[in-house]
Amino acid sequence: MRRVVTAAGACLSALTLTSALAFTAASATPPNIPTAGTAATRLAALTVAAESNAGSYDRDLFPHWITITGSCNTREQVLKRDGTNVTVNSSCAATSGRWYSPFDGATWNAASDVDIDHIVPLAEAWRSGAHAWTTAKRQSFANDLGGPELWAMTDDLNQAKGDKDPAAWQPPQQHCLYARAWIQIKYHWGLKLQSAEKTALQNMLATC
Repeated sequence: MRRVVTAAGACLSALTLTSALAFTAASATPPNIPTAGTAATRLAALTVAAESNAGSYDRDLFPHWITITGSCNTREQVLKRDGTNVTVNSSCAATSGRWYSPFDGATWNAASDVDIDHIVPLAEAWRSGAHAWTTAKRQSFANDLGGPELWAMTDDLNQAKGDKDPAAWQPPQQHCLYARAWIQIKYHWGLKLQSAEKTALQNMLATC
């Protein structure tokens, strides 16, 4: 299952699309990833509670791949943001570029090989409190470009992760980075976490 997102209402520069435009990303990682120290403080502030409402989850309750600007949707925006020398056509689809998947160290030259992953999966967010949100808030979460929720990732890695939290799945590498991003998302959105999840995140932060 592929996941991709963008934050509705995020501040974005105006884009003028011609038949093809090139974008060079300054960074291959999303914004607002806290330091390990800040992440540890925010982890301690999160509410620990059992998950709930798992049976009522439906991916359609998190509208995503919304239009961000012009003809560009969330996935396309992340591909441009996190890729290098990305060229798009008049429909904003990436026709060339280079993408680095930090959690397995792979580099890809075809956008079709890259998933846009929700670091905190939509189903995990639902079980952790998003079931009580409005649809509008869930849409904002699923398209959040202002924080480290959306990442370009190898599609096989994304599928292996599924909707698991760090107690059940961790990436092959960059545990510190992954934990810091995960904690920031849960903290920013006021989501709860389980005891085993918290322990796993603490152990991942210890690698920083």
